[in-house]
Amino acid sequence: MAGSTGTAEGTSGTAGAEGSVPGSDKRATAIFDVEGVRAAVTGAASGLGFAMAEVLALNGARVSLLDANAELLDVAVKELAGQGATVTGELLDVADPEAVDRVMGRIAEREGGLDAVFANAGISRGAGIIVEEGQLENSDRAAYRQVIDVNLNGVVWTVQAAARVMRPQRHGRIVVTASTAGITTEAFCGYGYIAAKGGVVNLVRQAALDLARDNVLVNGIAPGPFFTRIGGPSGADPEVVAYWASTVPLGRMADPSELQGVVLLLAAPRASTFVTGAMIPVDGGTLIGPPISAYSRPDAGFVR
Repeated sequence: MAGSTGTAEGTSGTAGAEGSVPGSDKRATAIFDVEGVRAAVTGAASGLGFAMAEVLALNGARVSLLDANAELLDVAVKELAGQGATVTGELLDVADPEAVDRVMGRIAEREGGLDAVFANAGISRGAGIIVEEGQLENSDRAAYRQVIDVNLNGVVWTVQAAARVMRPQRHGRIVVTASTAGITTEAFCGYGYIAAKGGVVNLVRQAALDLARDNVLVNGIAPGPFFTRIGGPSGADPEVVAYWASTVPLGRMADPSELQGVVLLLAAPRASTFVTGAMIPVDGGTLIGPPISAYSRPDAGFVR
């Protein structure tokens, strides 16, 4: 059966539709096994998307990398293929719903179905409210529309296309990349980014409720500050890095590889089998509040 190998006692990608429970093999290698899983990742040519595709592919999944940047996509596919992974690349602008339907349909036909789809593609445009041009009355409408088209509409089209494949097969995992900026305020982000990420947080809940009847699990990941093309590359402006680090209780930005454990958790057919509609923060504690050091500044009034 395509989609998972597991063990003879375990469940396959479709077993959950029959009401079965995870198998008796409790080893991590069995529970988090993604061997043969048919996966697609949008925005996979760099950053978090590449980290997602990488951990799936290097653990035996058959991964389709989707991205709008042809040059980066070619490099990413060659890098993973060079390590023996089973990967393909597909050019895709997720803001084009017809293109999303066409590409997802082509992948599903080629692979005989889809077991895991990561709706990850995203961009950042427009200044945050910490500067005058980012304040509400001055917010750039063109930048707003562009971000909404990719970060919100593009996710909706991707989740919709995945559902069209997964509902009839009565199993699947859909994972949406949201953001802590979709759960709480973030002065460094523009209005388009905040609005889009807030929208996809609730989209995850609604789609999870809708698709639960057909054993399709829908969950989200809410990253905090990561070194990516959006959050800032590893050589980003030290002031920007320092700002983001100052918002994180762990005191630093994260490397994309630090997301990979959660990716396996949400994609493996035998892991997280009773988890749907969840939004999992991977944020160094950002959502629990500012670092303790923020309360120790002389101007904070709490110095002992």
